[in-house]
Amino acid sequence: MIQRRVLFLTHAAMTAALYVVLTFIANLLGIASGAIQVRFSEALTILPYFTPAAIPGLFAGCLLANLLTGAALPDIVFGSLATLTGAILTYLLRRNKWLAPLPPIAANALIIPPVLYFAYGLGPIWFDFITVTIGEIISCGVLGMLLLFTLQKYAGRIFLPPKPRYDASGSAHERERKSQT
Repeated sequence: MIQRRVLFLTHAAMTAALYVVLTFIANLLGIASGAIQVRFSEALTILPYFTPAAIPGLFAGCLLANLLTGAALPDIVFGSLATLTGAILTYLLRRNKWLAPLPPIAANALIIPPVLYFAYGLGPIWFDFITVTIGEIISCGVLGMLLLFTLQKYAGRIFLPPKPRYDASGSAHERERKSQT
């Protein structure tokens, strides 16, 4: 039990650290923030497909990355909440790998444009919606799905197996993740 908790925290911390580092790389290239943003770190938003530990990791990573890159307070708060929302919904839709990138794309497309408008004076909001959505499609839809397909081959070695589920008789059986093609 304790070993599972340690592994959960380790996965969450590694996810957060990767998110921060990848955001810094995109920031160095000048594409991590603004109306047109492609954060490589957003590709990690597919990780809840594999493990719930990615949910707090993504939230903490986004929060730290936004703090460390000098984002405005509304961006720190609402950007992190957009990532958290996307991560939770990705986890809830994990039965179909093709849906994994959709929640973070939708959450960021809906939440970030008003933030850009009110916190940074960028706009109009409809233009920010288009550019943020394009950036998220690249980050989550393209890079995220490439990451998902790559990790899928090694998921059993990298991520925790699901907890045993108990049926009405009390006997445990493992939930099998059927890969959908």
